[in-house]
Amino acid sequence: MISTFRTANRPKSLRAAGFGALAVLTLLPAIPAAAASTATEPSPRPAAQALHRPTTPAEARTSARLASLQGRPERLKAFFKALPKGGDLHNHLSGAVTTEYLIQLAIEGGLCIDATDTAVAPPCGPGTRPAADAKHDAAFRQRIIRAWSMQDFPADQSGHDHFFDTFGKFGMATWYTRGKMLANVANTVVEQNQFYLETLVTPASDASKALAEKVGYDADLAALHRKLVAGGGLDRVVDEAIKEADDTDVQFREAAHCDTRRPDPGCKLPVRWISQVSRGSSPARVFTQMAVGMRLAERDPRFLAVNLVQPEDGESALADYSLQMRMLKYLRGQYPDSHLTLHAGELAPGLVKPEDLTFHIREAVLVAGAERIGHGVDLVHENNWRQLARTMARRNVAVEVPFSSNKQILGIAGDDHPFNAYRRYGVPIVLATDDPGVSRIDISHEYQYAAKTYGLGYTELKDLARASLEYAFREGRSLWATGSARSGYRPVSACWGNRPGTDHPSTRCARYLADNPKAATEWRQEAAFAVFERNNR
Repeated sequence: MISTFRTANRPKSLRAAGFGALAVLTLLPAIPAAAASTATEPSPRPAAQALHRPTTPAEARTSARLASLQGRPERLKAFFKALPKGGDLHNHLSGAVTTEYLIQLAIEGGLCIDATDTAVAPPCGPGTRPAADAKHDAAFRQRIIRAWSMQDFPADQSGHDHFFDTFGKFGMATWYTRGKMLANVANTVVEQNQFYLETLVTPASDASKALAEKVGYDADLAALHRKLVAGGGLDRVVDEAIKEADDTDVQFREAAHCDTRRPDPGCKLPVRWISQVSRGSSPARVFTQMAVGMRLAERDPRFLAVNLVQPEDGESALADYSLQMRMLKYLRGQYPDSHLTLHAGELAPGLVKPEDLTFHIREAVLVAGAERIGHGVDLVHENNWRQLARTMARRNVAVEVPFSSNKQILGIAGDDHPFNAYRRYGVPIVLATDDPGVSRIDISHEYQYAAKTYGLGYTELKDLARASLEYAFREGRSLWATGSARSGYRPVSACWGNRPGTDHPSTRCARYLADNPKAATEWRQEAAFAVFERNNR
């Protein structure tokens, strides 16, 4: 999640949970403590049954290799870095950039750092210092890093406000540098052995705000939509967003040296955009941003979906939550080709009133029709949460899980996290980073944390990586037959009989891969798994 505006008077989390280190490679995960305390019926599909599939000899050998690395931290870290890890589906571009690179961007922009460690425009007056001082003043540089990220933040304190405040502090360094930031992030994604990225940005923010102010708010959503569309107003904003994306592409290719003899690794990474909506804004602006994002997804294939950002516990976000879900329901009827993934349930007891924990995921799924849920941390506090989990499993609504972000913002980790509850009900899960630059982590850290904390073996990690591509909004059909994990990741009929990832697929399978970029990306990951398993016998 990203906050483009500071939210005043946010309550601080009252929770402070530490990472619990549980036994590694246990067969069955435990029910989370929160779920165990309320369980009154057996779960309909235990995780071991939901994810069970035959294990290949290569997978068995790699599992044994992983087990042998316990107690050898450096080799274990190398194992997880080399592990193919699908794609990152929950990634905010400005929050994903490394803090060191943000400082470099501030220096390149000639920016100043004020007394609150916020990047501000030059000239550097009293109480400010040139960002360039960070090149030779190590203490100043470390001060900026701590202000712009979670570096050195006390583990026993709530990081909620500090986390969200970082975006306002480094925000000016991100102006007009989207392509440069993407180059930094894309290279990191490739270095982490991932094959696809969906990242969040706010398209044509100023133009969208101006249109919202011009039109004003109308409680009749159909009438409000007509006003936005009238006279080509909405499409003019979308035109600006498309030009913005074109400029980003040019800047990215230059920053990543894509048209030179030595292009950066990120040049070949498939990247798609998700449009952010600032949920803390006025209803008129929220609705306008939603409409811009959905119309953009229909006009420009680089854009796929819409998502709500900013703290879910913010005053306006809480007050307008149900209204915003109804807005999304209406607009999805107008723009059926746009996808929808929503931050929902990024809440914890003590952060909001108890009643606010009871319906956010439910309305995101049942009212707005979200295809994926980001965070979903308050699951077991939702009304009739077991039925909700069954519905999500039946509809294949995946949950994007960024463990470090959940710990830093909400203090939720280990058995307090609903990770196992989702697994026990067969809800698809994809691991993600959220804002890895702010959190000072990478996706390998998230996989290693999941394995250690929840006792995941190699095949479970492998299927989490597969899921992150299976539930991506990547264009085209999947490599896998309907049901993916529940069918044991069997290839579709066009590729049946081929070893997934082989260099020489059959003519029919090769044609299918050429016609379906999603399947081709999944095939590429299977090839990487084959190499990884050979190297970890």
